[in-house]
Amino acid sequence: MAKNAQVEALERLMPAVHGADEEIDWTAAEAAWGTRFPADYVAFMERFGAGSINGEASVLLPLAAHGPQYDPDQMAEETANARTTWHGLGGRTAFDTDPEHILAWGVTAGADILCWHTVDPDPDRWPVLVCGRHTAEEFALYPYGMAEFLCRLFKDEFDLNPVSLVFWDSERPQSFVNWREAQRRWLAGLNPETGEPDPYAGR
Repeated sequence: MAKNAQVEALERLMPAVHGADEEIDWTAAEAAWGTRFPADYVAFMERFGAGSINGEASVLLPLAAHGPQYDPDQMAEETANARTTWHGLGGRTAFDTDPEHILAWGVTAGADILCWHTVDPDPDRWPVLVCGRHTAEEFALYPYGMAEFLCRLFKDEFDLNPVSLVFWDSERPQSFVNWREAQRRWLAGLNPETGEPDPYAGR
């Protein structure tokens, strides 16, 4: 399993108890997207996988997968949504880039799309680009990788919230649940985020 200092720092804030190695075929993923991926994202997929953060945000799979209840969120759909938003807001008037350089890695329950801006040929230097729903700017760049961006969110290190809702609690560890575990819980009659009995689960 790949070691990554930023993901290790993130795990101290958000234990990977309910994470799982996605066993991504990175050769296939790179072929599909025409690029390598940042080392922190690769390490995150190996340690946590795709899934839910505090029930209010999700990290996306690079390739489509099939689940027992529903197919998990994946990069292609949200990347298309982010690029459509770019066009809908007037393209370069909203944010001057080629939309092919917008690549989504996460979403929030506030309908923000968390992306990379992929202009740099080195994926480890891609900044986070937030396509915000109710943020000060529709598109805002942050000079951090994915894992460091999440760490800074969890530690409330931004002067202004870069996303449309607060989906973390800086006073306690964050919760992550891999999408497979979430679906297993639901089908077993449990709340997918807490694992507690839920009379509405499994219906």
